[in-house]
Amino acid sequence: MSDIKIKITDREGVSHEVDAPTDMNMNLMEVVRSYELAPEGTIGICGGMAMCASCQCYILSDHQLPEKSDDEEAMLAEAFFVKDNSRLGCQLHITEDLDGLEVELAPEEA
Repeated sequence: MSDIKIKITDREGVSHEVDAPTDMNMNLMEVVRSYELAPEGTIGICGGMAMCASCQCYILSDHQLPEKSDDEEAMLAEAFFVKDNSRLGCQLHITEDLDGLEVELAPEEA
């Protein structure tokens, strides 16, 4: 299997079911960018280095996710609109384990 289905709710509240490749070493932020689900320049500003929180999203489904790295924890500690289910999309690599994942993009920082 090389593609999985992910349901992404954009910042306008519109739900999109997208195909995400598991064989291209992509992360969730890159999938959002490739489908243009957030305006250019509003997501992945740091390029996926866990140095900004522009790709913060809320995990809505009950998937087992990898533990947060220290960098991800530190960035979320400083981010706006953080919830218990917040993760940085750039830190969630697309694997078969994420098939059926449901996420909502966090609002842009004020």
